[in-house]
Amino acid sequence: MTDAIQSLERDVAAALGDRLVRAVSDRGELTVVVDAANLVEAARILRDHDTLAFSTLADLCANDYEGFGDAPPQGPRFAVVLHLLSLAHNRRLRVKVYCPDDGFPIVDSLVDVWPCANWYEREAFDLFGVVFEGHPDLRRILTDYGFMGHPFRKDFPISGHVEMRYDPVQKRVIYQPVTIEPREIVPRVIREDSYGTGKS
Repeated sequence: MTDAIQSLERDVAAALGDRLVRAVSDRGELTVVVDAANLVEAARILRDHDTLAFSTLADLCANDYEGFGDAPPQGPRFAVVLHLLSLAHNRRLRVKVYCPDDGFPIVDSLVDVWPCANWYEREAFDLFGVVFEGHPDLRRILTDYGFMGHPFRKDFPISGHVEMRYDPVQKRVIYQPVTIEPREIVPRVIREDSYGTGKS
């Protein structure tokens, strides 16, 4: 761990206090975990504390840990990850918060802390189904309004649930069950027994 990462970890731990669940340094980056109940308060501290000043939310995304690393589940399935930037101190920080309920993943919205979280949260909602409590306009942003499910979840079928097409008879877009039949898409390679040995 570099001196800069150690210094950042000390500053974050001092500012967050008991709101910090754990801190992990990996590949030259610091990741801190906070509880969902403390997310907004921790975010405001990280933004407003003089020694931190993480004024910029560079990204917000979600993760689905179902089947992660082929290991049995060891915690909540869904997490929201923030990537923060302090322009004043030239520091970066990753903040992770786990959604306490796998069946209905929900965390508080950060739009009031960083307004740019608006579209990031809509994207995480659309693709992973994470609900952001208090978001001013939480609706799909990348998929169609009639889309069923959340396509970045690990249990979402590769072919989806429904397909959309234009019907020239009805002169409108219609939805119908998927008509693509499951098939093997890995090409089979058939070789002769003597392939690559120089024998014909």
